[in-house]
Amino acid sequence: MSETMMMMSRVRRPAGVGAPSVPSALAARMFLLAYDPAKGRLTAKAKLGRTLRAAALIDLQLRGNLADDNGKARVESKAAVPTDEVLIGILADIEASRPKKWRAWIDRRQGAILRQVRDGLEQEQVIKVERGRLFGLIPIDRVAVRHPLVRRQLAQRATDVLRPSRPVSQVDLRDAALIVLAATADLRVVLTKEQQRQHKNRLAQLAVRVGPVAPALKKALQAAQHASSGAA
Repeated sequence: MSETMMMMSRVRRPAGVGAPSVPSALAARMFLLAYDPAKGRLTAKAKLGRTLRAAALIDLQLRGNLADDNGKARVESKAAVPTDEVLIGILADIEASRPKKWRAWIDRRQGAILRQVRDGLEQEQVIKVERGRLFGLIPIDRVAVRHPLVRRQLAQRATDVLRPSRPVSQVDLRDAALIVLAATADLRVVLTKEQQRQHKNRLAQLAVRVGPVAPALKKALQAAQHASSGAA
């Protein structure tokens, strides 16, 4: 089986009662990795929408639905249409629009993908969401992971790709994408600052394999931070 076919294979939820499987969609995996089990909450919320968009774009690339065309996202019509609703929506959006750079698609509809991924994980009973209002006025959602083992498995798979004993060329691209995006977004619940420094060279090598979305995410996050600092 080719590497592409292996990456397109879906992780199915086992029949019967029990903990759900690790989600197949990269955006859903990224959402779970952003959860801090020690503090019982999501981290890096200001960055998470863009990071989930980047994860979904990489997912579409790995499936063969998108390709890089001189720094822009191009739809590949011969690939099978995804079944994930988040991916379907993003692909349709790109197909209906004029060509844009990856960063433009990362910046688009960040709040929407955050809600979509969260609601999908809630529906699959991977997480639970408590909806309330801060001071009785401001809507606020509290997220908790129902099955901590699922997140631990994800975190283990993501950090395992940093082991020097594993050749970069043989690392699964989906796992590589997760750790590269986590480092790009500085998700310290996944990779501490020290770990990022320690594995800087390997992360750079993995980023080359993952493709153009990760550097586009870095630029998008930097621009957002500058805009936020300027507004302040």
